Amino acid sequence: MTSRSSRTTARTSSEGRAVARTQTLLKGTNGAGTVRKTVLPGGLRVVTETLPSVRSVTFGIWANVGSRDETPSLNGATHYLEHLLFKGTRKRSALDISAAIDEVGGEMNAFTAKEYTCYYARVLDTDLPLAIDVVCDMLTGSLIEPADVDAERGVILEEIAMTEDDPGDCVHDLFAHTMLGDTPLGRPVLGSVDTVNALTPERIRRFYKKHYDPTRLVVAAAGNVDHAKVVRMVRAAFEKAGALDRTDAVPMAPRDGSRAIRTAGRVELLNRRSEQAHVILGVPGLARTDDRRWAMGVLNTALGGGMSSRLFQEVREKRGLAYSVYSYTSGYADCGLFGVYAGCRPNQVDDVLKICRDQLDQVAEEGLTDDEIRRAIGQLRGSTVLGLEDTGALMNRIGKSELCWGAQMSVDDMLARIAAVTPDEVRELARDVLGQRPSLSVIGPLKDRQADRLHDAVA
Repeated sequence: MTSRSSRTTARTSSEGRAVARTQTLLKGTNGAGTVRKTVLPGGLRVVTETLPSVRSVTFGIWANVGSRDETPSLNGATHYLEHLLFKGTRKRSALDISAAIDEVGGEMNAFTAKEYTCYYARVLDTDLPLAIDVVCDMLTGSLIEPADVDAERGVILEEIAMTEDDPGDCVHDLFAHTMLGDTPLGRPVLGSVDTVNALTPERIRRFYKKHYDPTRLVVAAAGNVDHAKVVRMVRAAFEKAGALDRTDAVPMAPRDGSRAIRTAGRVELLNRRSEQAHVILGVPGLARTDDRRWAMGVLNTALGGGMSSRLFQEVREKRGLAYSVYSYTSGYADCGLFGVYAGCRPNQVDDVLKICRDQLDQVAEEGLTDDEIRRAIGQLRGSTVLGLEDTGALMNRIGKSELCWGAQMSVDDMLARIAAVTPDEVRELARDVLGQRPSLSVIGPLKDRQADRLHDAVA
């Protein structure tokens, strides 16, 4: 059981000047599940969750930058930079970086999203000092040499090609463009062949300098860790790199805004030879800060979140029209998306779309049954806990929570919020969200007459 706490302590220098602020955000039982946060001079935040019963630690650094921070000509720069931070620093070559973690049996990786980037390493608890040194060195001391930029350009172009060869993946980028258009959120995280080819070392260095300031970073560690020791090691690494010189700096606040998606009835079709057609039917959803997101989670789970969901039963179990069919939500700081995906044979697209559209319309008009809502609440509560059973997931939770919300919520509080969702809340949300006119994205071998029918499907 964990509880919230706002106890704050401040360490001072010999001159009496405050140099760090530490809070216990969530207080665990016997030390387990305790979440602490320290704000260092320079605005760098360090958040940890302590689990004495495990022997591993996942250490990560979250940067408040994603593809939505790019101009059209910089599309792909965030992801390009993610690759380049592994290519070498003043202390280590690319081989030194990978070999250091491999030598202790650890795992290291990174990912770029539309609103943030994360670099992380998972190691034995005794190897945490090494992981901190390596990851902090990457974030503060990257060289971004022209030769590395040129070499990695080929790797990224291959990654773009690999994505385009997978229509089941590519259709999600197409859906974002259908819903959000030629905007930062509507463009692909990887960028395009043209934008990646146009990026120069100097442009990437400027992007790096602007967005990897300590005020934009959150350090997160979960596992068998001692908060004070993590803070000391992180501080030493950043100070050695000269990254904490601005003692008056304050952390950047979470993103906010009120961008509305007014898209309705848009259709984008990409005719491509493949064995399946890949379909996403969707509508504007909720921003990640919307208080109705708990009800949205229940609605999404009941509609397409498991084998007992409406869409799985109607499309796959009863009619055998698709192997993969599900619904999902994407929440950003100021808007969101709700989509239904299905992969099916091209000659069955019309039938699959009709069933999905009929189900969305029916739930919007009549709502879900009490049994469906009860089952979805139970499924969502269970998956929430099971999804936090390793230190990597816990690091992701506390790091993302600090970066995106500026606050932490205990697992017990999350479960309570899900359990408190009422059938009336879900039905009201279904009317508001699913009652909107949908848009459609399809990739597959489509015939001319079929394309006309697909436009009619969202009319």
